[in-house]
Parts: sequence; C-alpha cells; structure tokens
Amino acid sequence: MPHLGLVTVVVRDYDEAIAFYRDALGFELLEDTPLDGGKRWVVVAPPGARETAVLLAGAATGEQANRVGDQTGGRVGWFLNTDAFERDYERMRAAGVVFEEAPRREPYGTVAVFRDLYGNRWDLIQLDRAAGSA
Repeated sequence: MPHLGLVTVVVRDYDEAIAFYRDALGFELLEDTPLDGGKRWVVVAPPGARETAVLLAGAATGEQANRVGDQTGGRVGWFLNTDAFERDYERMRAAGVVFEEAPRREPYGTVAVFRDLYGNRWDLIQLDRAAGSA
C-alpha cells in the first residue's frame, strides 16, 4: 500500500538544521550521507515514526535559497502530532522553539503554531481521540 515516505524542507545549512530538528524538536537523525558537490542526504523524524520522515535539503540555487523559511507562502505547512501536548510544548519552549500563540482548543484537539529555525510555520497538535488521527 502506498504511503508518504519523505517530505522536504529546504534549509540554508545542514548542520544548523540538524541541530534544530534534533535538539529543539526532539527528532532523531536517521541518515546523513555525503553526496557529490557538497550535498548531503539528511533525513530526520520524530522518535518512533514509522513511515513519514523529513528530508533536510540544502538550498542549491538562488531560487531555492529564496524559499528557505517561506516554503508555503506563510501557511502552516507541517503538522507535528503528539500524544502529550503539554509535555512537548514545554520541552520545545525550553529548547528555544518560538511559538506564535498560546495553546488553544479546537474541535479536533489542542494546537499551537510554532516556527522552525528559518520561519516555516508548523502546528504542534494533539488530536482528540474522537477526531481520529492523522
């Protein structure tokens, strides 16, 4: 059965991106393989993720560099699901993650928007069981 394997986040610098995703978001570094031309194949994922991971892709052109931090035109582009919202919210804040708002309740669960190190917008979200899972 098909599934979503990787989503790409274009980054300015591999090492600073790895540090943010690992240290601030708590992701695991799954792969960091050097490629030709100074490129690297860098994959990170939340602990225990089984299918979808994030490919940290270094900007290789000026056009790609212009997209770093605004890959979705200001919309939330990624949704980080959690089963313990308060725990992860407080851990991420303590690690320096910038949240745009206080946590809020929605019909589907608890959510707060945060920005990654480049300004891309993410949701930290705990879905209510009745709403299903993403």
